[in-house]
Amino acid sequence: MKNETGIQVPASGDFTLPGESGYEGLTLELAREWGADVIRDSDGTKLSDDILGAGYTIYSTVCVIREHNEFISAHPDTRQETFLSSEPVMADGEEVCIDPMAGFFREQFEVNDSEDAMRYWQVWDRTQEKTVPEGQWSWDGRRVIIRGAEKWHRYTVSFLAWRVWEEINMYNHTTNHWTSEHLMQLDPRHPEAWAYLKDWMRRWCEEHPATNVVRLTSLFYNFVWIFGDAERLRTRFTDWASYDFTVSPAALDAFREEYGYELCAEDFIRQGKLQATHMPPTAHKKDYMDFIQRFVAEKAKELVDIIHGFGKQAYVFYDDSWVGMEPDGKYFSSVGFDGLIKCIFNGFECRLCAGAKVPAHEIRLHPYLFPVGLGGLPTFSEGGHPEIDAKIYWSRARRALARQTVQRIGLGGYLHLTEGFPEFTKTITEIAEEFRAIKALHEGGEPEKLNLRVGVVHTWGKLRSWTLSGHFHETNTHDLIHINEALSGLPVDVKFLSFEEIEEGAWQGIDVIINAGRAGDAWSGGDAWKSDKLVEALTQFAYEGGMFIGVGEPSAADGYDHFFRMAHVLGVDEDKGDYVCHGKWQYEAETIPGVSILAEKLKANDRIFLTDGTTRVIGEKDGTPVMTVHDFGKGRGIYLSSFRVGAKAERALLELMLTGREEDAGKIWLADAPEVDCAAFPKTGVTLFMNQSGREIETTARRGAQEKRITLPPYGMLMVND
Repeated sequence: MKNETGIQVPASGDFTLPGESGYEGLTLELAREWGADVIRDSDGTKLSDDILGAGYTIYSTVCVIREHNEFISAHPDTRQETFLSSEPVMADGEEVCIDPMAGFFREQFEVNDSEDAMRYWQVWDRTQEKTVPEGQWSWDGRRVIIRGAEKWHRYTVSFLAWRVWEEINMYNHTTNHWTSEHLMQLDPRHPEAWAYLKDWMRRWCEEHPATNVVRLTSLFYNFVWIFGDAERLRTRFTDWASYDFTVSPAALDAFREEYGYELCAEDFIRQGKLQATHMPPTAHKKDYMDFIQRFVAEKAKELVDIIHGFGKQAYVFYDDSWVGMEPDGKYFSSVGFDGLIKCIFNGFECRLCAGAKVPAHEIRLHPYLFPVGLGGLPTFSEGGHPEIDAKIYWSRARRALARQTVQRIGLGGYLHLTEGFPEFTKTITEIAEEFRAIKALHEGGEPEKLNLRVGVVHTWGKLRSWTLSGHFHETNTHDLIHINEALSGLPVDVKFLSFEEIEEGAWQGIDVIINAGRAGDAWSGGDAWKSDKLVEALTQFAYEGGMFIGVGEPSAADGYDHFFRMAHVLGVDEDKGDYVCHGKWQYEAETIPGVSILAEKLKANDRIFLTDGTTRVIGEKDGTPVMTVHDFGKGRGIYLSSFRVGAKAERALLELMLTGREEDAGKIWLADAPEVDCAAFPKTGVTLFMNQSGREIETTARRGAQEKRITLPPYGMLMVND
């Protein structure tokens, strides 16, 4: 980092280092090199007395629901469960035999055929989509046998299964070649399990007097990760925001008692599709999620109170077993966490962490100190370049942190793996310095931003602020995660809204509303668009001067004169076959400097057509409009066929939102090179210039009549006085 200002940047602090017993010298050496003030353990590692007594604040990693195999073995009914659906089996006669576990990873699941569980089993004729009467099928302990089957019909079994291998432990064994005991997970829903867990938490605190912060590796229920037995389909289903792993007969019975109606297997199985976060929830799912969120918050508060009673702080790691404790949920703030730690790859995750209602926010940087990364490529092993990975991940995070910072950064994993990678050590030193500089600037005052308020509207609203379901690489086929990532580093206010909030008037005070998704999904909205009140509200919003940006298949709903219910604002629609005989508006594409470049990476949808001769095409591909602008009243509608993040796309999105208010652009610093992000801090009179790219850049930055000529090394950062 080059600092051309008088700002003094602390040389140490705000950094959490993963220590490791047996590597005391390395631990303390890197603690000094990186300016760490905290040392933590990681899964499978311990901190020796030499490290504990070295004068650092100590975090201790605790996973509440695993490492209790002895208790679980004595109380097997306290294990966690889930609903699974068998592979469909076609009837070629009157009798069908189904092995429910066929295709599933048998080291992860076991059939639960207890009396309580069997009450919730269902057998389905999927050809007719109706349940098979209980008297027509039986379970012999190995197979479900269906008699009187309809020939050529397909049948499935929905059943409860024990989860007998905790998924994160399973991942470490299968990916990082762990050979230790397979850990199971405990369900706090059961009174005997909960009493045991509270006693265990008290004993743990007593036995770890050197621990200052109990770092809860989330809480009770892991995100859904269903393994298959075939190598070519190892992951059958995964959803970082699913509630499927919270289910049990005890939970279902408690739900029925409280809500007055009963859930069934199909509420979770949904024809084998499962209840993915990317789909709009049913009313039953909404009720069940609220039920689980309250349970998680109530139990978590009891544990936090125990931790506080021993004079320790309680931080929670917002990954792994985090289901039910969404930071933007109704009950999160009632728990009393002292801090939240978020594993991050991208900028949107930094914003998610920074906005949580806790006193302290910490991000865990990537790459994780593992031999291979999550994608299976080498990291701290032969062929790996962790220093390059670190720079790329940091460049994504840095632009978001310049807008809203956190209090701390850190690493996780096995410290000894850094040996032999000196460039990585050097890179982390530079990253720590840059972070402390960004934090110092925020402490002096907020960064400069435009008077531009952006609302992102989807089914989940505030509950899924900034995120969809997991990290970027797990959701990167969705346009909205690319938009969230772009917005995370732009100088604008961003708010996440539900469709119900829009109907109630939340659009007032918003300048730009973005709706992005595929027809029928939770992000586009699906049946939410069948509300006339919603269409009326957003029509008024645009007519009175707002900008409505639709991406992909925005506002899509069947049954109306237009597939896009906001077609009258957007000036485009999608033809599902109804207009193949109709004439189409001809057009001549035009170019808007700095905006039309976005069309280079957009995917063409050849079913998009103009509904209005006044719609301007500002980007096309293969003869199809991919970017359009349509004036509507005092406002306008803008359509993008897709969106993919990148420096040029981020700049183009900003320019697009400034269409019609170009005078505002002169109020902030913008570099001619879109790869350079700018963030000015008026109270300290300092501006940050940050290079996203892996090449040196010379460029001119401008703010109104002001100009600065700057040079930045690859992934470099420069601090200058205004």
